[in-house]
Amino acid sequence: MTDPDIQQLLDEIPLLYKARAFADAIADARIFARLGENLSVSERGLARAYLDGLGFPEAEPATLGSWEEAADAAETLDIDPQGWEAEEMLRAGLVSRALEQLDEAAVETLLSYVAQKAGEAAQDAVAYFSSLADLRDESLQNAAAGMMVQAANGAALVILAGEDEDEDDPHPFLARWRLFARGRWPVGLAGTSYNIL
Repeated sequence: MTDPDIQQLLDEIPLLYKARAFADAIADARIFARLGENLSVSERGLARAYLDGLGFPEAEPATLGSWEEAADAAETLDIDPQGWEAEEMLRAGLVSRALEQLDEAAVETLLSYVAQKAGEAAQDAVAYFSSLADLRDESLQNAAAGMMVQAANGAALVILAGEDEDEDDPHPFLARWRLFARGRWPVGLAGTSYNIL
């Protein structure tokens, strides 16, 4: 192994450690614990950071009151894919930047680890909170869990790309994840509404 190879490994360690610590902390998040409650000031700020970062300054956060409203809002995502397209562009940029700093195998391994930890936490939280609401719609439960795993993956990419330093102006993917971590379900953008349960 050459000196440049060793230096590259040493440069990768802090990012890899930080991403693993993020994955290990997912189980401590309050996933789906505050569904339907009014948005706090900090949650509105996170929604604003997400919307502005994706290029939708005209959109506003909208609070949903129930799983049923979330189901209706989730159905509109197929009709109005603008938010999804903007996220995909950001995701592609993050992957490129992560691969500039880290080995591809390391990125893939860590994202798999994040997906595993997030999947476990999401399934447990969805099962618990949907039982409290007497929700038996498995497709909606799977959608909620899937969106949470996707949000965790996006946040991990931000960390791996080294773009997680600005606490006052978080990356849109970090803002979205923090909404999940505070117990919300940011269902998605529909028109000029960022629907959050």
